[in-house]
Amino acid sequence: MLSLVLLALIVGVSLWLVLSPLGAGVPGDPDAPERERLTAERDRLYGELDTLTDERRRPDLERRAALTLRALDALPPAPPPANRAGRTRRLALAGVGLAALVTVAGAVTFVPRWQLAALSPREAQTVQNSLALPELRRRAEASQSAADSLAWGKAAFDSGLYDEATRAYAAALRLDPRQPEALRRLGILLLNRPARGGGELSEEEAGQAFLLIRTAAQLAPDDAESQLFLGFALSQFGQDEAALTALERYRTLNPSGRDADETITAIRARQNQADPGLRVYAANCASCHGANGGGGALGPSLRVSNLSRDGLRQIILQGKGAMPAYPDLKPDELNALLDVLERWQKEGE
Repeated sequence: MLSLVLLALIVGVSLWLVLSPLGAGVPGDPDAPERERLTAERDRLYGELDTLTDERRRPDLERRAALTLRALDALPPAPPPANRAGRTRRLALAGVGLAALVTVAGAVTFVPRWQLAALSPREAQTVQNSLALPELRRRAEASQSAADSLAWGKAAFDSGLYDEATRAYAAALRLDPRQPEALRRLGILLLNRPARGGGELSEEEAGQAFLLIRTAAQLAPDDAESQLFLGFALSQFGQDEAALTALERYRTLNPSGRDADETITAIRARQNQADPGLRVYAANCASCHGANGGGGALGPSLRVSNLSRDGLRQIILQGKGAMPAYPDLKPDELNALLDVLERWQKEGE
């Protein structure tokens, strides 16, 4: 908005500088009387020469005509006539108007695109969302449509305008209470209210936020954001195992997503400090079998294994197939790891 105001100011000053000389009118001609006298004298002499009957007078008339022409040439050029100055003024006005039109068109088309080109795709999308917000809000309020309210909420959420996103998603849920996007985003906004500088959550508000996020994950279990927000919520409520399951599910649904990495690392660190078996597992097994034993890019799920404790011990110490051997594990480390694997077998997937 500020850039448009500055542009309008620059265009206005430019117009004033260009048009003020044109508005001064046609300057007067101080030599007009002498110019008229000499022009009349020239025409009179030419007329006498054309009708001359006495050739004895010709040299004198030609001398006087030459002197008159020389005097006319010595005068400064006459200013343009009024009608010609008017045409010049109109052409100048038209040129200035065209330049202003091109400038304004560039300001609302090319210049914003050029500015957006300097941003990352995510930043450019944020700017475009912010610019579209007033129209999206007006449309949603006028139509009372869940789809329009969702579009308004998405633009506000993606722009970081979370208070406005809260209003928009609340409006969408009033119109359609089973909207997964509105449920999970409204839940995560409520859950993260203290981190954004808002008031602390009561126990009831925290429970309501978790219910919104869990309901969204139940309605859209294959949506990556549903699993991501569910993992965040479970982690905040101390359910680390369930949180890891949700966050690993998010990674499966969105392999390029990195939003869960920090939370997964924090959960693993907490678990490793509390459980020596998980420490051993994280250091040696998690890269192949997944953070919580549910299977990874290389190794199968350990939660569906039906091997006995001795069978697990033998594979760990000697290796099998593509799995390397770990003969250097200390007895207490090995036993702690076997305790974790047996616990996971009982829990299942």
